[in-house]
Amino acid sequence: MRTSFLMAMLFVTTSLSNAAEPLDVWIGTSGHKMSNGIYHCTLNPEDGKLTAPSLASEVRGPGFLDRHPTMLCLYAVGSLNNKPSVIAYGIEQFESGPKLKLLNSVEIGDGGATHLAVDKTGKTIVTAQYGRGSTAVFSLNDDGSIKERTQLIKHTDASGIRLNQTSPHPHWAGFSPDNQFVFVADLGKDEIVIYRFDAASSMLTPHGAGITPAGAGPRHMKFHSNGKWIYVLNENDVTVTLFHYDAQAGTMSAQQTEAAVPKEQLAQELRFSASEIRMHPNGRFAYSANRGHDTITAFRIDQESGELTVIERENIRGAQPRNFNLDPTGKWLLAAGQDSHTLASFAINKDTGELTYNRDIVHVPAPICVVIE
Repeated sequence: MRTSFLMAMLFVTTSLSNAAEPLDVWIGTSGHKMSNGIYHCTLNPEDGKLTAPSLASEVRGPGFLDRHPTMLCLYAVGSLNNKPSVIAYGIEQFESGPKLKLLNSVEIGDGGATHLAVDKTGKTIVTAQYGRGSTAVFSLNDDGSIKERTQLIKHTDASGIRLNQTSPHPHWAGFSPDNQFVFVADLGKDEIVIYRFDAASSMLTPHGAGITPAGAGPRHMKFHSNGKWIYVLNENDVTVTLFHYDAQAGTMSAQQTEAAVPKEQLAQELRFSASEIRMHPNGRFAYSANRGHDTITAFRIDQESGELTVIERENIRGAQPRNFNLDPTGKWLLAAGQDSHTLASFAINKDTGELTYNRDIVHVPAPICVVIE
């Protein structure tokens, strides 16, 4: 009897010790009147369940977030004292959960940003200013705080094909896998503007561009894990363009453009646009979000060519999927409904790429960025 009891206790103890730690979910929000700033909840990696989000830091319109690669720091673009800024937070760990401590902020100096990214060394941040048509660069201190703005580059010219293309509109900025180049998706120019990156000085030098289909409106992009393929999400025509990437030369050439939603379905929507694209960690699938249609499109990636084939389109159980993300293992997808004020959980089939609604949804005001760690 005592042996059975000890074995049962050992089983319970082992089960508890082997239980996966919950993942932190940081949620950036729009300037909606219901929102007060950055929110936080956790994701159970075993069953995909979410805890109720709580306010982590009060700030106006923290539209996009990114984590430091090695330090407990979170960065946001938002407004402090009515000044559009890049904001640095320290993440403090407590038994009740992590909290954000304001480290400092630096004014962008050219309006608000739609996107930011931290480089692989954790020494530089780049931002994209949609409204004013610019890319900004910031250097970071050793403690993760922001040192200064080192550069502000104004984009010029635009394609002029659509109403939102009468001037440059940088919408996304990020780094190449080898940290040698910076890419800026400019919706107004129908280009991915490429800069050579000097990590030592946190400075950019114009290098070239990748050209998307006319009028497509490139919004976001992601590298495949093999570093050879780039996938660009086009906002205006709700498509994804595959580019082959030459890492040594820092050049990209278009190979395929695939519709995320058929044109006949988009014609039924009053307003529609694509918003975000993500890669599955196993490199076999890609996902994109479709506003108006209110779905996530799952794509299969051909492992020889990189070309995309649509697997399915999954309703997000909300409205206006401005953003979504996958957990680091690729087991769960969280879709943010900006207009429905929701964050919904979906299971990912790692063999087929298909999504299944996890019957778990939480409410958060106007979510437009999801970071899972």
